[in-house]
Amino acid sequence: MLAKLSFSLLALFIFYNDFVHAQKKKETLLSEKVSQMMEWTAKRSVIRLNAEKFHRFIKAPPRNYSVVIMFTALQPQRQCGVCRQADEEFQVLANSWRYSSAFTNKVFFASVDFDEGSDVFQMLNMNSAPTFLHFPPRGKPRRSDTYELQVRGFAAEQLARWVADRTDVQIRIIRPPNYAGPLLLGFLLAVIGGLAYLRRNNLEFLFNKNVWAFSGLCFVLIMTSGQMWNHIRGPPYAHKNPSTGQVSYIHGSSQAQFVAETHIVLLFNAAITVGMVLLCEAATSDVDIGKRKIMCVAGIGLVILFFSWLLSIFRAKYHGYPYSFLMS
Repeated sequence: MLAKLSFSLLALFIFYNDFVHAQKKKETLLSEKVSQMMEWTAKRSVIRLNAEKFHRFIKAPPRNYSVVIMFTALQPQRQCGVCRQADEEFQVLANSWRYSSAFTNKVFFASVDFDEGSDVFQMLNMNSAPTFLHFPPRGKPRRSDTYELQVRGFAAEQLARWVADRTDVQIRIIRPPNYAGPLLLGFLLAVIGGLAYLRRNNLEFLFNKNVWAFSGLCFVLIMTSGQMWNHIRGPPYAHKNPSTGQVSYIHGSSQAQFVAETHIVLLFNAAITVGMVLLCEAATSDVDIGKRKIMCVAGIGLVILFFSWLLSIFRAKYHGYPYSFLMS
């Protein structure tokens, strides 16, 4: 009986000793990983990962930190223009966190380029770039850990909201000063002031209703086409399917849009406006009947054709919309 008790105590002691040793080894390994991640972050805000680093610091336990990774393809031969724009916004996000007073080792930002980590792309069954994924401290990434790029765009502010939702880390975006806007505004004001000075004795154009009407119309066309949405969300110009190579200029969802889509909508609205102007001129002008007929036919053609195209875009985005005109 005493021998069995002694054996049990010895086994328990060995088990406890192995457990403590394993815990110390785990803590040492975790400390080394965190120290290495902090060292890399001190050199550059976005850590560049290859397949070996990804498996060691992201996939392999232990890990008590979150990692937000951008999977991209920045090499020129990949011809991914959106990747470079998304990379710039991701750099802004990472720099805002790195140089924040609230910076901790709770969240790190990294990137995996296809040409440096194609094995990682294959392991994750990833066939498009750019893609943003959040790897939590424990467990596998969930569906919500994949950033909805097509819906939310890749602006740093939108990425920061997503990171806050996934990690509870609030990041205040700080962008480097951009003097292009003030310089352009100053140049425009200088040109306007110069023209007003040169024509100081003939300023009737400032009271010309056609000038103000055209200016107001341009402003309305820009705003109704969605340019302000682009400025806030920062969507990609278009989408290229990596499998087929097909380029889409119209987003299939009513909750998002491409930059090219706003340009198309602006041109269609402008064409409809020109058609309406021609119809009004045909009805009110004093030119001969032949020219008025031409203006009327051209106006009707423009309105019908471009309104039909505009309605077809609306139907493509709002699935189930029952009405169409000429084009489905």
